[in-house]
Amino acid sequence: MAQPRGFCAGVVRAIEIVERALKKHGAPVYVRHEIVHNKFVVESLKEKGAIFVEELDEVPSGAITVFSAHGVARSVEDEAARRRLPVLDATCPLVTKVHNQGKRYMNTGRTLILIGHAGHPEVIGTMGQVSGPVLIVQSVADVTALPLPRDTPVAYITQTTLSVDDTRDIIAALKQQFNDIEGPDVRDICYATQNRQSAVRDLSKLVDVILVVGADNSSNSNRLREIGIEAGVASYLIADGSELNPEWLKDARTIGVTAGASAPEVLVDDVIEALRRIGPVAVSVLPGREENIEFRLPSELTAV
Repeated sequence: MAQPRGFCAGVVRAIEIVERALKKHGAPVYVRHEIVHNKFVVESLKEKGAIFVEELDEVPSGAITVFSAHGVARSVEDEAARRRLPVLDATCPLVTKVHNQGKRYMNTGRTLILIGHAGHPEVIGTMGQVSGPVLIVQSVADVTALPLPRDTPVAYITQTTLSVDDTRDIIAALKQQFNDIEGPDVRDICYATQNRQSAVRDLSKLVDVILVVGADNSSNSNRLREIGIEAGVASYLIADGSELNPEWLKDARTIGVTAGASAPEVLVDDVIEALRRIGPVAVSVLPGREENIEFRLPSELTAV
């Protein structure tokens, strides 16, 4: 098993915000968008009284409303304020940091470029937080296709859950394309994303197959699977043990297991149990970086 794996501090904080809101205010609590990209987590919170909606017009007047860990556009914040909805913002602080970077670059008059996946909730929220147009690039090819003169003053920011290697290549292409450019180092990609990707690279040197526990719509989980494949190891993304295909394991002596940042450890345990139903299993955990980061909860919930 990779170390670290599974929940990051931003996910822990987001889930705890919903749970504490339910404890303090009672059910229902309304959550705009999946709090994190994991069906098991979402269903567990539904059982406790959370109601998940896609837009605020589905939230009754006066109902406690939680914004997901991915962040939201300013228009969503404005609508909540106009309707006087009591809001608890579960946006990951590292996503908020990207929002603030984008605003700062935009305020200096630079053309803003966002490295990220179009349509991802975090990207939609980030684009909606700045006061001007944002250009999205997802690859080096996208960079070369940008319709901007070389001397255009530009700045870039990044989605927090990208492949570190891919992002490094895109940043290098941007710096080659423009002679007046500012932006954060690749190290500004979420610490948890980087640590989990590094752990999978270490894992890929030791195993025949990699199983990534996570949701199909989880960006960081998909990146972990891709890193395994790039390392030449057959890699599969599965939600839980029920999706394990024994055919994947033919001729494999050592199986690597990791989990995306929004996948709880109980699902990793479920995959291990599924492996045990196929044959004898000895579990070991690779040495890896210890994560001791905790993010502060909203002040109105800290007494709960």
